[in-house]
Amino acid sequence: MFDSLAIGLTLGLIVVGVIFILISGVRNIINGKSDFKRVSVMLVPVVVFGASYATMGSIDQAGVATVVFMVAVMMISIVVTGTRGTIKF
Repeated sequence: MFDSLAIGLTLGLIVVGVIFILISGVRNIINGKSDFKRVSVMLVPVVVFGASYATMGSIDQAGVATVVFMVAVMMISIVVTGTRGTIKF
C-alpha cells in the first residue's frame, strides 16, 4: 500500500515538474531569452523513447533502450568534444 502511494506521488511530482519546465521553455522562447534549437534538444529523449516503444511494444524495454542509446550518445559526444578540444579543429 505504502509503496504504491509513494510511487504514485513521485510520478505525479515528475509530471508537474515536466509541465512547469515546458511552460518555462515556451515562455523563454516567446520572450527571446532562449533559442528554439536549444530548447528542442530536450525533446530528443522523448523522440527516442517513442521510436523504441513503437518498435519494441513494451514500455520497460523502450525505457532501457532509451537509456542505453542516450548513454552511448553521451559517450560519443564526450569523445568528440575532447578530441576537438585537443586537436583544435
